[in-house]
Amino acid sequence: MQHVTAPELAAWLNDAARPRPKLLDVREQWEYDTCHIDGSTLIAMHTIPARIEELDEDDEIVCICHHGARSMQVAAFLERHGFDKVTNLTGGIHAWAMQVDGTMPKY
Repeated sequence: MQHVTAPELAAWLNDAARPRPKLLDVREQWEYDTCHIDGSTLIAMHTIPARIEELDEDDEIVCICHHGARSMQVAAFLERHGFDKVTNLTGGIHAWAMQVDGTMPKY
């Protein structure tokens, strides 16, 4: 599994020459409703096994949660199921709010 910091992910998303990754937010609905990165897809961690067919093994996937622990578990799960382009957002949405988007609500 690869890891990316919030500023590195922001640079990746702003790089027109690089394909945009699928942003997989694995938090709960209320967390996503509080704040999220534009363009992200919510699939709560506990539903990943039942919804794995919604994900494409060929996509670059960046897993996102609050601080990075749940998303790291989901990334490891995906790797065990054949996904080899999985990255974890280190520090999660909290790091994004602190280092990239200071206007994003924090919780």
